[in-house]
Amino acid sequence: MAFRPLHDRVVVKRLEGEEKTKGGIIIPDSAKEKPQEGKVVSVGPGARDESGKLVALDVKAGDRVLFGKWSGTEVKIDGEDLLIMKESDILGIVD
Repeated sequence: MAFRPLHDRVVVKRLEGEEKTKGGIIIPDSAKEKPQEGKVVSVGPGARDESGKLVALDVKAGDRVLFGKWSGTEVKIDGEDLLIMKESDILGIVD
């Protein structure tokens, strides 16, 4: 991918949602919610603090993360649907 986010921005690829419920009922596409879990594709260099010092991000490429339902901006890069969001929109890293 030829895209590098700036500052404290992160590029995330959404992971696919569940096709069935735990009880085995198949969920139609029209009833599915967008997944709130994704994989970090790329990260920016970090944000600057008040003194101008670069503060590195806590997430790195390859991390599985959870984010808010309305977080990020949806973009299409090289035919792939991605989200660009600030690191502060990420709720946590899934181990």
